Amino acid sequence: MPVKIRLQRHGKKGKPFYWIVAADSRAKRDGRFLEKLGTYNPNTNPATIDLDIDGSVKWLQNGAQPTDTARAILSYKGAMLKNHLAGGVAKGALTEEEAEKKFQAWLDEKAGKVASKEESLAKAKADAKAKALEAEKAVNEARVAEAVEEVVEEEAAEVEAAAEEAPEAEATEETKEEAAE
Repeated sequence: MPVKIRLQRHGKKGKPFYWIVAADSRAKRDGRFLEKLGTYNPNTNPATIDLDIDGSVKWLQNGAQPTDTARAILSYKGAMLKNHLAGGVAKGALTEEEAEKKFQAWLDEKAGKVASKEESLAKAKADAKAKALEAEKAVNEARVAEAVEEVVEEEAAEVEAAAEEAPEAEATEETKEEAAE
């Protein structure tokens, strides 16, 4: 029975969530599987991958063929490297300790890269938030200045209207006094 390591789609429309499984290649995409090896959530940044590395290596050594996407995920998490190192140990090119040391060094380097990416994403998010806040402050200051300007113009118009009405009122009072005399 030919075995594939592939992704099974779960989750809702527009929000995929995948299981990484070892399944018979003739089974449906989301159908029966032999073993669940992990999960993959592409909705987060960086993508969240939970993988049983030893289980994946066991299936790879037994001849399971990963699909292209599953191969990329296995490579990203180090299962392909661990399988390669296990092949070297079986041939006698390395000792078990050397292989484990190389694998741990690779994991440490990978963890550093992931941490730096998370830091850069957090910094970019903070910068974008600060920039948006600055733009919002500028818009609010412009609105306040415009409102103050409108109020000043309204008061000036009221003063002018009052000044124009005052001489007319005085003139009408004078004509009333003259008429009364």
